[in-house]
Amino acid sequence: MDTPQQASVVVTGGRGFIGRAVVKLLQRTGNRVISLDTGAPETARRNDGRVQEALCDITNTSQLQRVFETTRIDGIVHLAAVLPTTARREPGRATQVNIQASQHMLEMGQRFGVRRVVFGSSLSVYGTCPPDQVVSESRRAAPEDLYAAAKLYVEQLGDAYRQTHGLEFVSLRIGRVVGPGAQSVTSAWRSQIFEFLRSPSRAEISLPYIGAERMLLVHVDDVAKMLVALLQASSLKHTIYNSVCEGVMVADLKREVERLNPRISVPLGRSYSSGNPRRLNVKRLREELGVETVPMFEQLRKAAENAKP
Repeated sequence: MDTPQQASVVVTGGRGFIGRAVVKLLQRTGNRVISLDTGAPETARRNDGRVQEALCDITNTSQLQRVFETTRIDGIVHLAAVLPTTARREPGRATQVNIQASQHMLEMGQRFGVRRVVFGSSLSVYGTCPPDQVVSESRRAAPEDLYAAAKLYVEQLGDAYRQTHGLEFVSLRIGRVVGPGAQSVTSAWRSQIFEFLRSPSRAEISLPYIGAERMLLVHVDDVAKMLVALLQASSLKHTIYNSVCEGVMVADLKREVERLNPRISVPLGRSYSSGNPRRLNVKRLREELGVETVPMFEQLRKAAENAKP
């Protein structure tokens, strides 16, 4: 999709982990970006060159509509969501944000002539899969929690807007996202494996899984690359794509982190992962868009090198 010179891209959840990486990449590639996140209504928090950070609650249609009335919007990258742990604790809020606000975004896209909506979905829509099963986009979805079920519903809702209104909608099913700055409470290891590499003193990173477990990991910068590629592609053959992920054994991850910084210890848990596949077919995204990622252990080695004085 060729973004017009004076058009803007809206990124919801723009101050989140993935959102910050997407905003940064869009800015670097010359796009005008409106980053939406929660806060006081109506006012813009900051305007930094091509990036405007607007405080907007996307569950509030009046606030949202003012954004679209003020600036011509050509594309939307929709990432705002209540994450799984909070969704279980606050199902009402999760429904408002993950489903109702997503419908608001699609409605704004349709009403204001947005060309394409890119949705940040999740591999958790597939549910728990056998360890040896390679999962492609054609596999029947079987979400196991409220968060995953909402992702699947929004995918179907987006497809309905595509068929009924002609709004271009595409979904990226994303694996476990790692990288510095995640600020996760329940899965702190996702950022610690990068951030603690620079630690000059002893540190511990707890991984909850057994060493024989296999996880599908993807670096946050690579996720941003995929989302922007889906936004900017001149045309797309499908509406759903698996993100390019790397299958990493927990025991191998432990060894590599401890090797890169011997001051770090990585104790393992006794549980197996659930709610996600362990092997993935990513042929669709790679072949259509030519997206390639940096191997996970190379990402870790680069982080360790950058941490050295």
